Amino acid sequence: MEESVFLEIRRRLQSGLLIIREPKAGNLPVVITVAPGSLEIKSCQACKMISFPAEVRIVPSSCRGLQYIAGDGLHVRLQVQADSNTSKEVISTLSESLKAQESCIFYCQSCGEIIIKERTFLRVLPLPSENWSDLVEEWCCHPNPFANRALHPQNNDCFLGHTYFLVNSGSELHVPGTEIVHSETEHSASERGFTLKSKENARVICKRCKAMLGETVSSGTTKYYVTEMIIQPSGKHFDMIPRSQFVQSIIAQCLVELSSARSTFRFRIQGHDGKVYILMWLLNSDTLLVESMGNSASSSVFTLFEDNLRPDSRASGTWNAVKVLYHPCIKNRNKDLADAWENDFGVHPLTFPSKTCLELLLILSLSNACLPPSLRCMNSFQVAFLKM
Repeated sequence: MEESVFLEIRRRLQSGLLIIREPKAGNLPVVITVAPGSLEIKSCQACKMISFPAEVRIVPSSCRGLQYIAGDGLHVRLQVQADSNTSKEVISTLSESLKAQESCIFYCQSCGEIIIKERTFLRVLPLPSENWSDLVEEWCCHPNPFANRALHPQNNDCFLGHTYFLVNSGSELHVPGTEIVHSETEHSASERGFTLKSKENARVICKRCKAMLGETVSSGTTKYYVTEMIIQPSGKHFDMIPRSQFVQSIIAQCLVELSSARSTFRFRIQGHDGKVYILMWLLNSDTLLVESMGNSASSSVFTLFEDNLRPDSRASGTWNAVKVLYHPCIKNRNKDLADAWENDFGVHPLTFPSKTCLELLLILSLSNACLPPSLRCMNSFQVAFLKM
């Protein structure tokens, strides 16, 4: 038998949508038995037992809304009890990785090259919101003392933003792992100067793999993007993380943090070049996905976990995820909506290197294509999951 199972769980609601892949005609009829920790699918030809993770318990008596959807299979809604600790190890956030008075090493996430070696910050401080300077005018009864002044870290300081961090680059400019790239039109005029107005003139790239890591925002400050760097304590063994897994986890955690802190659920994903690549709407952040694949012949169906499950595995893959709605904006697609969101104060912009924006769009597209057909669209948006 080649049946595969897809289970989307909402932790807060303790509810789940179970989809049993459409069986082949030769396997009909089938008898499905739901137990608290397993699912048995029996046909005239074979019997398959699918075990759920120990932390996920189904309430068999709660099964309701059974329906067959062509192209998907059998849909059923049920009550699910999921342990809040049901997850694999989550990639550390920036605030968790960077601590004052602790030595750390900065690696290029794409190739593992050391970018900043053995750096200890005396202060690690969060940056205020993007519009902090405008708000100061409302707080002060005298002229704004911070007018036209940017926040730049001093030596041994590190400032944390949501998608980047700032470091004093006095000593890091000469790190062997990086180089500064200038545009051809301005290079001869700028030579080795770093006070450049154009972002294109101040890209910081990895010497080994040429990935863009950040930008020089002044002669003494470098901005590194959180999607391009891995930060680990000195002395800890470095393990490469698959690029897709890292990008998904970092961006998913960023969406969750912003939605919790600011009640912001709509995001405009834009590149360092200012172009908008994706419009994204965070639908929920308490999703637990469970999937059991069929045999290799059916591995093209419901393959959200194909990098974690062997095709012949009887176990279920489990992952924390956020569910998002999105619109791609490349090649002027959805331009009217993108323009409307740009002028909407309820939409939060998130800036990453342009290549990373394209990588994220590919990840979303692949996630969407792997979903059961009936779950791929919602209110004209496309649906996708980002694994944390």
